[in-house]
Parts: sequence; structure tokens; C-alpha cells
Amino acid sequence: MRLLLVGDVIGKPGRRIVAEKLGSIVYQHHIDLVIINCENSAAGFGVTPDIADELFGRGAHVLTSGNHIWDKKAILDYLAATPRLLRPANYPDPAPGSGLYVGDTAGGVRFAVLNLQGRTYLPSIDCPFRTADQLLESIPGEVKVRIVDFHAEVTSEKMAFGWYLDGRASVVVGTHTHVPTADERVLPGGTAYLTDVGMTGPYDSVIGMDKQGSIERFLVGVPVRFEPATGDVRLSSVIVDIDEATGHARSIERLMVNAEEQAAQ
Repeated sequence: MRLLLVGDVIGKPGRRIVAEKLGSIVYQHHIDLVIINCENSAAGFGVTPDIADELFGRGAHVLTSGNHIWDKKAILDYLAATPRLLRPANYPDPAPGSGLYVGDTAGGVRFAVLNLQGRTYLPSIDCPFRTADQLLESIPGEVKVRIVDFHAEVTSEKMAFGWYLDGRASVVVGTHTHVPTADERVLPGGTAYLTDVGMTGPYDSVIGMDKQGSIERFLVGVPVRFEPATGDVRLSSVIVDIDEATGHARSIERLMVNAEEQAAQ
């Protein structure tokens, strides 16, 4: 089974390149399952029901998120009613929605997607390590393909989490920092790992936002309204080949596509 996980979609530029490139990537790379992190897809902060529907319509099978999932209040009822849109599972009850989705690919392969959030420099919520233990134990044993989006700030927390789940998850991929890392590998227990897949959006920016506003914030220290940038738009993703019989990853590779490039590059 071949998985495509698309990094944090930033506003309209990110949604546009998903619309332009996702179909050809899926076709050319024989993708069976598409997961998109959507938490910044509404003008850089949160997601709305219409945007979630748009991303599902573009080919996403599951949407993951992170700390910005709560930014648009209109999403709360949608989140509770739409199991394929995940929020981090370690937000305490009674937060709406779920951090676990179990489904089937078109080819009949059962899979589970887990969405968890780190705690270093992020809200102090429940422990992602212990929550992951509980979720993994709840998944039926016949579901071998288990994919984790770990939305976290700090590299050390992400790496520790990858090692903690090695052999128990097929994939552990980090999101949130918007900066792609180059440490993709298959860990000894068969878990494909990458610290951060990066963002899908404008790279002529400061993590997707207009450069001048970001610079002013650091120069002056006064809150500045951030707006998504527009230049050098790229789709950042990772492709993982998984043995569906064992749930172990065979390979992991990064794929970044510029708006001007063909998806096969």
C-alpha cells in the first residue's frame, strides 16, 4: 500500500496547489491513501466546513490537524459529525471530534490514522505518549497499517515519539513547524519516520506568512496581523510504501513539487 501524507496546507495558495497537483501525484506515484494536514488551510489559521469539503473533494481520504483546529468556531459541529476530519486525540474530553479514524482503502486494505499533539511550547494537554498507547490498544488486531501525524514543535519530542512507537506504527510523521526536515528513514522495528514533512504553501515567506509582518513582530514586539504570503508555492509531502500484511514500512521518500513543476519531478 502506498501512502501520501501532505504537509500543513497554508491558506488559499496551499489549497490551490493541492487542486492543481494532487491528482497527478496520486496517479503517477500509484497512491492508495491520501492524508492532508488541514489546520492552516483557512487563511493560515484553522479550517472551515467548506474548506474541509473542498479538500475531501480534491482527493483527501483523511484530514488531520493540530492546535489551530479550534480557530474557526464553525468547524466544531462539523468536526463532531465528520470522523474523517481528526483533531489531536490528546485534547481532554469533552473536546468535540476524535483523534482516531479506522477505514478501508478502495482496494480493501484496512488502515488506522492517529492524530496527536506534542506538549513542548504548545498547550499543556494530555500526554501524547500514553494517549497513543491507549489508541493503539483499541485498534482491532487485523488493522496492520497504522499511521500517525504527530503535530509538535520540538525536534527532540518528535524523535522520542517516533522511537517510542517504532514497531507499533507503520508511519510516524511530524507536522506543525512548516519547515521540512531531511531525516526520513525506516526505523529498526519497521516504522517509517520523518521529523517534519513541511508545509504546502508559499515558501517566499516566514513559515507561510507575509515576510514583512513577521519581521515587524520580531523588531517591535507588538502583535501583528499575519496574512498568508503568495510567492514560491510548493506542495510538500511524503510517500510511504507499506506492507499491508505486516504493517511495516518498506520505504519512505520526501516529495516537494513547485507550482511551476510537473508532479513527477
